[in-house]
Amino acid sequence: MIEVRPGGRRRIDRVLDPDYVRGLAELSLDQLRARRDEAAQEETDLSYLRRLLHARIDIVRAEQQRRSTGGQSSIVDQLATILSDNALRPARGSGRHQALEPSRAGDHRRQAEALVGNSDLTDVGALDDEKLTQILRDYGEEESSVSTRRREVQAVVDLMNSEIATRYRDRVASVDDLLAAERARDDDGSQQ
Repeated sequence: MIEVRPGGRRRIDRVLDPDYVRGLAELSLDQLRARRDEAAQEETDLSYLRRLLHARIDIVRAEQQRRSTGGQSSIVDQLATILSDNALRPARGSGRHQALEPSRAGDHRRQAEALVGNSDLTDVGALDDEKLTQILRDYGEEESSVSTRRREVQAVVDLMNSEIATRYRDRVASVDDLLAAERARDDDGSQQ
């Protein structure tokens, strides 16, 4: 379960702290964008962990299905189909485009694997029915927790984006200023 620790030092603790979204109107546009970008990175990381969990859930369900129907082919033989079926299904959730890469991919893989204790899914066919059921329950609970936190983080990103949009709408911020700042950053980068 993903716990949020008030006053904690992790990114999720900061982003989901109620103070993170208080007084947005008083922040500079750069500060607002920095917070939005930090929250967007947390959303990306949570989305990645959620996808890892979905893949593992699909593998366990496929093994349960194989057993219930008396299928003879191993899960390894079906792996490409199992994982591609998940990718081809209609999207669940927000359907947001994620331009960022996960920043803690290795940590997330270890977190997903830690859920099943000392067993992993490299030989899911060797696990007994009870263990498969427990693994599926554990992954399902974790996926629910991750999805809840992801929605909370998305709400933070939405608040930040709304404040930024309001500033542009009310002409407090200018697209011309944004483009000039980006050109200046690009010029600084090419001169180094």
